[in-house]
Amino acid sequence: MADAVAGRDKCGEPRLVSLPLSRIRVIMKSSPEVSSINQEALVLTAKATELFVQHLAACSYRRGSGRERKALTYTDLSKTAEEAETFQFLADILPKKILASKYLKMLKEKRVEDEEENDSGDGNDGHEAES
Repeated sequence: MADAVAGRDKCGEPRLVSLPLSRIRVIMKSSPEVSSINQEALVLTAKATELFVQHLAACSYRRGSGRERKALTYTDLSKTAEEAETFQFLADILPKKILASKYLKMLKEKRVEDEEENDSGDGNDGHEAES
């Protein structure tokens, strides 16, 4: 599948990548350490990104509940990011979906806990007075 052509350009020629190189260039140039981008590096980054997304999608599909429906869902992606060691760096980007009401309840409980912690302290913020 990696050898498959990702589409055709304006002239009908086969394209090596399907992601728009101009967008990838903009993303790469947004880093302050990058001053110029070699065309080969741009194409390789695009291809690596495509392969990564394909791998993430395939792993998520195999692990997820979407197989019964022949569909890949956000829940499948977030579950894979949380459970698969390879993709754990994506856990903050692909968090589990929760209802707004549940989130607000969690925030309220956290505030109550924080207030209880502050009230239970003896007022010296954990530091003993110096003599």
